[in-house]
Amino acid sequence: MENKNEQGNQIQIELPEDVAQGTYSNLAIIAHSSSEFIIDFVRILPGLPKAKVQSRIILTPEHAKRLLYALNENVNKFEAQNGTISADNNPSGFFPPIPGPIGEA
Repeated sequence: MENKNEQGNQIQIELPEDVAQGTYSNLAIIAHSSSEFIIDFVRILPGLPKAKVQSRIILTPEHAKRLLYALNENVNKFEAQNGTISADNNPSGFFPPIPGPIGEA
């Protein structure tokens, strides 16, 4: 996989097989400080009282904004091909909202 950086140079990006399999998440908890954004990807399973963070990503504010733009662009392309994605205010979908202060997914 190759990508161009801001100077136009080619960067080779390696995708190890174990990472390529992906990790399922149905909730994202987002927090931030003045210097970083933290996104915890969580998997909630029906009937289990405890959810586990599957992955934590730490981003600079600039990269968080680039991620926001990239996600928006990809959601728009997806909806153009597949129709509008239905979303509600319950970030965990069919589960009751989790009490306490959490970020928006």
